[in-house]
Order: sequence, then structure tokens, then C-alpha cells
Amino acid sequence: MFTRVKNKKLDESSRNWMKRHLNDPYVAKARADGYRARAAYKLIELNDEFHFLKRGMRVIDLGAAPGGWAQVVVQRGASAVVGVDLLPIEPLPGAIFFELDLLDDKTPAIVMDALGGRPDLVLSDMAANTTGHARTDQIRTGALADAAADFALAHLAPGGTFVTKAFQGGLDTALLTRLKQGFATVKHAKPPASRAESSEVYVVAMGRKA
Repeated sequence: MFTRVKNKKLDESSRNWMKRHLNDPYVAKARADGYRARAAYKLIELNDEFHFLKRGMRVIDLGAAPGGWAQVVVQRGASAVVGVDLLPIEPLPGAIFFELDLLDDKTPAIVMDALGGRPDLVLSDMAANTTGHARTDQIRTGALADAAADFALAHLAPGGTFVTKAFQGGLDTALLTRLKQGFATVKHAKPPASRAESSEVYVVAMGRKA
């Protein structure tokens, strides 16, 4: 059933977003399955392809709000999950959340101390607030991918995996070179749950070199 947006106070862009959201099958599925966000299926689909989620692993979730990815890794049997975001996140059994800025020099130590050991998996679904200018949005989200990669390269356990959001054309060549030097394999993927009109892609770097 197609849902129409009747709120006349919304501008055209907001109305179009709301229409897509209300008629998105992943939104309905997330609600039915109890996930906090449709983005949970992006992680599930990435794992279906690359098989990086393992029982007993330690996980860092960067840009964790509202907690959908953390829900998935807890369900898959992670032994420790620590998330960080600028926004507050509702508590989740099996996970620890911090309302902090990853770019603050003090944040990595706080997150690592809470995890209790080196992570086996670092996830980042961080994206900058959109400006409506595609190239600017790509550059800003690319900078967050750089920051997430810096964290992963500094802290991941040998053999670990790093997954980050990027935008097509927005991932720095130098960063890809660093990842290829630091990991056994580096792949790009666009899971089905990622909206077709979105230019987002995900980078999956597996096998952190010692």
C-alpha cells in the first residue's frame, strides 16, 4: 500500500524524503523485526556477503546512533560492543554507548578502555549532515571515513576487519592505499538496503596485518 504525505507545511524536499521513508519496505521490516533503524539490514547484507561477524568478537561501532548496527552485532554473539556518537543513544543490553566526538583526542582511550581489549571489528556508518551539495557532502563524509580508518588502523587486532561508509567519488585515494597496505583484502559493496538513488557505498577491509 502506498502512503501519501499530507502535511502541507513540509517543503518539497522534505515531503519527498518522507514519502520515500513511509513507503520503504526496509523501514516496515525494521519495525516488524524490532530494529532501531533500517540501516541494520545494510550490516546484515554486508555480512551475508563477507562473513565478518563472529561469536565472541569485540566490536567498536563509530557513529552508532540510533544503535541498529550494535543490535545486529549483539544478536550475533559479540562478547563486547562499544559505540560512540555525537547523539545520545538509548541503552542496549550487551552494549556500552558514549555520547562523544570521535575527533576529540580523549575519545579513543575512553572507548578502548571500555572495550577491555583490542577490537576484532571496527564499524563506521558515520555520515556528515547533508548540505544538498553532492560534492561537499562527499568530501565531508570522506573526512569521517578517514578518521574512522585512522582509529581502525591504530587499534584493530591482527586479522581484524574494518567496515566504513563512503560516497562514490568521496573516498580519498591515499586512504584506499593505506587500507590496502594495512589489510589483506579491501572490497567495495553497495548492499541492497542502501537506497538506489544514494551514492553511498561501503568499504570492507579484512585481515588486518600484524
